[in-house]
Amino acid sequence: MQIPHFSESNHPIVKSLFHHSDQELLTLFQRHPEHGKYFTAIFCRYSPIVFTLIRHSARSPVQADYLFALTWRHIFYELGGLDLRDDNTPGSNSFQNWLINMTAVCINQADLPPVESIHYNLQAAPPPFWCYLEQAMEKLPAVIRLMVVMAQTFHWSETRIAAYLQAEGEVISPAQVRTQLNQGYQLLEEALPDDIREVYLGEEAAHPERKSAVSTL
Repeated sequence: MQIPHFSESNHPIVKSLFHHSDQELLTLFQRHPEHGKYFTAIFCRYSPIVFTLIRHSARSPVQADYLFALTWRHIFYELGGLDLRDDNTPGSNSFQNWLINMTAVCINQADLPPVESIHYNLQAAPPPFWCYLEQAMEKLPAVIRLMVVMAQTFHWSETRIAAYLQAEGEVISPAQVRTQLNQGYQLLEEALPDDIREVYLGEEAAHPERKSAVSTL
């Protein structure tokens, strides 16, 4: 079993946080939701443990990657309300124990789709990027968000998107769809935390697939 390497662990923004304790990173994450670097640092620190646990329980590498991402998304939303002072397990490993427990919960409750139905790409959308991309998607106007999903997830043409929206009562042309899609992509990028853009989208030359990572949503 090969544990995947995530290049963000070598980014200066993320590396500058490695001296922080788990508790410090957790506190910074909770106090500064406008930054994505603290969650990314937590991810880089503990992704090998989480991946190892998941890989041994998944039937295929594709399902393992998808469950890995789902687990980190679950962790992402749970971290906001986590208080380690309520943990009955003393010692410096209480955060690690919590992560292991969360991973076990996700493994036991997972109802994974067949391999052929999974379109998630771990390299195109590492879990921290995926989590913040989802948050950014939620900030888009509803119609633009729908168009972005149809274009990126289902690979619909602008003509087909316009036809669908017209059938739903929207008066819109394919040219207007193209304009609003471009606006949506710009809004989506602007809605990402600045440090997430720098860590992930600053590497488009090495990872051009991240431009269309919204297709994993």
